[in-house]
Amino acid sequence: MSNNRLPFGRKNYLLMLIGLTISVVGFIIMSLDSEPYGFGFLGLTLGPIVVMAGFIFQFFAIMHNPQKDK
Repeated sequence: MSNNRLPFGRKNYLLMLIGLTISVVGFIIMSLDSEPYGFGFLGLTLGPIVVMAGFIFQFFAIMHNPQKDK
């Protein structure tokens, strides 16, 4: 018969939520840049690094194996 287990565990969803929060914080940091068109340090350097960190965190959250936690 078919196994009705979900592909992600509770920890996966929690890690994905943390990654989404990190990405949103990065976009907020980019919007706080006071330079015209966001060409300052926050808009060109810090914000994109934080967003990329959030995306990388999301990748690892998706790839995390919930079977290893047991």
